[in-house]
Amino acid sequence: CLMEYAKEEYTKHYIVQALFKLMNENEYDKISVIDIVNKAGVGRATFYRHFKKKEDIIIYFFEHNRKDFIANQHYYPRCKEDYIAIVKDSLYKFKEKKEVFKLLRKAHLESLYLDYLNQNYLALFSKDYPNKHPFEPLIYSGMLFNISIAWLDHDCQEDINELAFLIVDKIYKNDKNTL
Repeated sequence: CLMEYAKEEYTKHYIVQALFKLMNENEYDKISVIDIVNKAGVGRATFYRHFKKKEDIIIYFFEHNRKDFIANQHYYPRCKEDYIAIVKDSLYKFKEKKEVFKLLRKAHLESLYLDYLNQNYLALFSKDYPNKHPFEPLIYSGMLFNISIAWLDHDCQEDINELAFLIVDKIYKNDKNTL
C-alpha cells in the first residue's frame, strides 16, 4: 500500500533521514542543524518551520511510526491472544527500526524513547481506562522500554513470539480488565 504524503511530510522525512545518516557517521552532540539541513537538502528556515531542535526530529520519528502502526491495526483487541498479536506487531516494528534505536542508544538518547512511551501510555490510559491508578500506565511503558532496550542490546535475537507471550502473560495475570 503506497501512502501519499503532503509536501511538508516529505520534507520532514528528508530531515529525519539526514539526522540518522549523520548519527551513523558522527557523534550526535557534534551534529549541527546546519549539518542536518545540508544533508537533507533544505534550508534552515525550513528546518525551523518543522522542528525547534534536533530532539524534535526524533520525537517526530516516533510519532510518525506510531501513527503508521495504529493505521495498520485492523481490530480492537478482546482477548489475550489479540494482545499477544499486537505486542508481536510492535516488536516486529521495533526490530525493523533497530538500527535507528541503536543510534539512539549509542548517543545516550534512550530517555527520549522512554519519555515518548510514558506520554503515550498516560494519554491512552486517561482516555480508555480513566479509573486506573495514575501510575499504572508507567508500568506498561517501563516494561516495554526495558524489554525492548534489553532486546536491542542482544541485537533482537530473542524470539518475538516468546517475548510477546511473556509481556502479555505478566500483565494479563495481574489485571485481566486492564488489557
